[in-house]
Parts: sequence; C-alpha cells; structure tokens
Amino acid sequence: MSAWFISRITASHRGQLITTAVVSGMIAAGAVISFQTARRRYKVHDLKASIPDISQEHVATKLTEYGAAADVFAPSKEDEHSMALAVRARQGDYDDDLILEQLARNRVFLGDEGLSKLRSSFIIIVGCGGVGSHCAAALTRSGVSKIRLIDFDQVTLSSLNRHALATLADVGTPKVHCIRRRLEQVTPWTHFDCRNELFSKKTAARQLTALDGHAPDFVIDAIDNIESKVALLHYCHSHEIPVISSMGAGCKSDPTRILIGDISASTDDPLSKATRRKLRALGVKDGIPVVFSGEKTGPGKAQLLPLPEEEYKKGSVGELGVLPDFRVRILPVLGTMPAIFGLAVANHVILEITGYPHEYLTSKARDKMYDGILGSLLGLEERLARSRGEDSLGLRIPITQDDVGYLVDDVYRGRSVISGLSTRLCLTRWNKPEDGFVHKRTPGQKNTLLQLKDLVCMTKEEAAEHEKEILKGDKNLEDLYDTKVIDAVNERIRKEEIFER
Repeated sequence: MSAWFISRITASHRGQLITTAVVSGMIAAGAVISFQTARRRYKVHDLKASIPDISQEHVATKLTEYGAAADVFAPSKEDEHSMALAVRARQGDYDDDLILEQLARNRVFLGDEGLSKLRSSFIIIVGCGGVGSHCAAALTRSGVSKIRLIDFDQVTLSSLNRHALATLADVGTPKVHCIRRRLEQVTPWTHFDCRNELFSKKTAARQLTALDGHAPDFVIDAIDNIESKVALLHYCHSHEIPVISSMGAGCKSDPTRILIGDISASTDDPLSKATRRKLRALGVKDGIPVVFSGEKTGPGKAQLLPLPEEEYKKGSVGELGVLPDFRVRILPVLGTMPAIFGLAVANHVILEITGYPHEYLTSKARDKMYDGILGSLLGLEERLARSRGEDSLGLRIPITQDDVGYLVDDVYRGRSVISGLSTRLCLTRWNKPEDGFVHKRTPGQKNTLLQLKDLVCMTKEEAAEHEKEILKGDKNLEDLYDTKVIDAVNERIRKEEIFER
C-alpha cells in the first residue's frame, strides 16, 4: 500500500518537487549539524592545547571540581595607579625621607638600628585570612620591606567580618592579591611575593625558600588546618627557621585570656592540643612560640557542634570540604578575635627581629588565687577523709590549677552559687562523698575520687557551713537551701558534664 502511494506521488510533477524539497532540506540540516559538531571539536582541541603541562615551573594542586581562586582580576584605575607607583618605589624611585617620616613613630620607639633591622627583614606569612591579613597589615605599616604571602583561598562574603583589608570588590579574588593590592596603597616600597598556592609538606621546601638570596627572618603560621599547620611548624623547627604560630581564635570572645608562650604551655586551646600531639609524634615537644587563648567554653558560649546526622546519611562527609582533611563546618568566629591574634603575632615578630626587650607573663594574674583555692580544697578532702576514719597523710586530689580556674571563672563566673558574692571564694563538694571515696589500690599512693562535676563555688563562710551541715552532718540539701539554689547548681553541673565530654 505504501509503495503504491509513493509511486503515485512521484509520478506527478508536483510530487517530484515536494520530494526534492524534503530531501534537500534533510541534506542541508545534516550539513549544518556536521559543521557545528566539527567546529565544537576543534574548539575543545584548541582549549586543551592551551593548557600548559604540569612541571616544576607550573605548579598545580587539585582542589575540588570547582578549582581554586583565579589569578586573573580586572584592576580598577586606582589599582593600576597604585601598582605603577609600587613598581617605581621598589626600583628606588621613592624618597627615603618620606619613608622615614611615615615610620616616624616606629623609629622613635625602636631606634634607628631597630627600624633598620625591621626594614631589611623578610617575613613569610602562611594563611591570609582573618589572622594573617591583620598580621600582614601591621608588619607592612611597621616597615617590613619583603613579605611573602601564601594562601590558596579566595575572598568570600563571609570573609569580610574578620579580614583586615578585603572589600566587597575583592570577593572572588585570591586573598594574597587582595592583601597586596590594598597594602601597596599604604607602603608602595614593600615587595610582596604572592603565592596563590596551597601549603603542604611536599611544597614546603620551595615555598619557604629565600627571596633574592635573603633567607626568611621569620615565618608566621596563620593556617587553620591541622595537617598543614603541623607540616609548616615541623619544617621550620627542623630547619631552624624562626616561626610563631597562631592557634584557634574560633569560638573565643575574651581578649584578656590571650597569651603568648611556648606550645608546650598552651594546654587550654583545642587546636593547640591537636597540633601539639601530632608534633610530639614527630619529635617536636617544645621550642615553638604560639599565640593562644586560655578561654574555655561554657554555658551560652559559641561552640563547634558535630555535623547533623542527616549530613552523614547523604554520603561521604569528606566531599563537603574544600580540600581533603579540611573542616566541613562553619566555625563560629567573632570578627575581633582573629584581629587580636594577628596583631599579637605581628607584635612578637617585630620585637624579636629588632631585639626589643620583652618578657611575657607565663601565667595568669589569678594564679595565686587559684593556688589558694586548690590548697583549701585539698584541706577539705583531708578533713573528710579523717572524719571517715581514713589516713589523710599524703592524700592527693586529681584537680589541677587549670581545673580550678575553669570552674571558678568559666562555670561559676567568679561568683558564689549561693549568694552571688565574688570575694573569698573557694570550691567545695556539693554532695556528701560515698564511702570508699579515698582510692588506695595503687601502692604508695592515696587520692580521692574527686571530679569537676562534684564541685561548686561558694564563699569560705558558706563552704564552712556547708561542710558542717551537709558533708559531715545529717542535713539534706533541701534542709539548707531553697529550690532556686539547688536548681541553679544542678543546671551548672549538667552543663559542665556536657562541656567536659
């Protein structure tokens, strides 16, 4: 039937014209499609051919499928003018008297010799986020003439709450170039060596090398990734390169707790704790100065929570990170704290390079008070042991000075839980200890089974009455305190158990 129909159509002149038009259209469409396919293949071939091979001269690091920040950006007229002035200044076309006038306050503070050392120094900053950017700004304004900036990341909108120099116009550009562009407008004579790269153990030797024959006078660690941080600190320690490390500013809010000391003394900082553990495995126990905070988490404070269970169910959690082994959660950061950390780091570097005398406090000003509270707590445990017929000679307690400071300042806010008074404070057991609370199973050692959750903060007068009526007497807590006080203590103990875990 179909053959008969086709033969009828083609037999007529009109049918032949229609058939010819249809066939011609099909041939033309096929030719266009073939041309477009060939053109696309040639473009893809040319694009692939334009990508250079990876070599020693061309370093590439695999990030996510989205890649790293691009080095290409469109400078503004102001940027172009600043860059041109910076080029001329670095070539010597800038009056030295103007530089000294700009650095006049540093000059009278450090002296001519000290300022000269600072001006001729070469500093490497690894990590150009909140801490690194403030550190770079302070060092540049103080007169450092050569700074190498190393960071693989780009400026994001969330960077603007803590970055020293980034603006909305910088979002999407590499952090190293953002810092260079802004600081060239302040000190055009400073030479910035920008490395838009990821720091790692494999690249350490190349990234920490000399600049124009000048070995680094100091390396600053402002990295927030533990693996990279450990690699940097271990390399510097092994090669005797002066280095200082910034520990965690996330979840911190108390600037009075920020300290500078050896990494072996930074016991209260979680990031320092993890870094110190890994360095110890590599044979590095001390000898690295760090800026850290002794502030501990507490009720109502920001903290890094575990990922929700639903995120684990979606698949590999590691794919959520920018890079393998990088954190996959947003860290709560108060914008002022990274700035204080960065300025403290810069201050240390300036004093070290110029030889300016400096001695940091190795302990908190309240240490004497903590020692007194610790002593009175030991006395309480000895009295309780004797009241139970135990030998209290040589008795020890598993509580340290740091534990005392944590309970008094962070858990009880430096006030008595009974009256709210802040003077003559001490720690005491809340509940009567159970029989056998003195541990004597280890030969030659006696200690009480005391835990942080067992202790509350009171004034010495309140603690004396509490000891007489509750710990040694027959009264219950309800007989001595109202419901409000008991509920407040139970809530503090409950939260302390959570934060301790």
